[in-house]
Amino acid sequence: MSHPVDLVRLDQINVQFGHNHVLQDVNLTLHKDCITTLIGPNGAGKTTLVRIVLGLIRPTRGNVWLQPNLRVGYMPQKLHIDRTFPLTVKRFLQTTRVKDASQMQTALDDVRAGHLMNHSIHDLSGGETQRVMLARALLREPELLVLDEPVQGVDINGQVELYDLIARIRKQRRCGVLMISHDLHLVMSSTDHVVCLNHHICCSGHPEHVSNDPSFIELFGKQGAASMALYNHRHNHNHDTHGDVIADHPHPEEAQRALHKEAHNKECNH
Repeated sequence: MSHPVDLVRLDQINVQFGHNHVLQDVNLTLHKDCITTLIGPNGAGKTTLVRIVLGLIRPTRGNVWLQPNLRVGYMPQKLHIDRTFPLTVKRFLQTTRVKDASQMQTALDDVRAGHLMNHSIHDLSGGETQRVMLARALLREPELLVLDEPVQGVDINGQVELYDLIARIRKQRRCGVLMISHDLHLVMSSTDHVVCLNHHICCSGHPEHVSNDPSFIELFGKQGAASMALYNHRHNHNHDTHGDVIADHPHPEEAQRALHKEAHNKECNH
């Protein structure tokens, strides 16, 4: 088994705003070809931790190490654009300074939104908007993909499809992924490593381990923890960019993904 390649290492990270201790002694390593999902209640410090990884804020104490010249693609939780401002998907993607149409088309194709290039950004559904934002992040050819609530505003079928899409992108590009999510019951089957944060790291490890950890159950309560139990979604159909079912045949990648998932889920050792 090959040793995992570190992309980011956070050592004893503390963040304090006034008298508010947002993060306390947080240690976290992000690896290449590994999906790490950050979970926790509102106000737990998840966004602050992501902002440290992105270099947007400095910790009060602690050390941050990034792989030299690390390319990071970031997908924010929401997109706020004034509806009076005319903006096509193409022009939105060009805000990355990528002007090559073939590169933009490839990124859209990779997220199964290739037909949206000339659509208005204001006319997209929730699922389409999230896919376009993911395509924009991919245009940076990221070694680390940072996703803040990537299924925000998407219905349940679309959420499952987006999480499967993220897992496929990781597999194809062998990039690291740091993802904030509240949908543990959905994301569990698509992640390698879970970190449960509540200002400090309560527990971490493989999804099955975390879901049964006493700290996790204490944090969310027995009922909440039970509602976030592992969710197994077996595809016998495909979804469009809205999340609607479009076919009643086996997903062409499902069986292969399941085999690779079982082989890989021990490789991201934290």
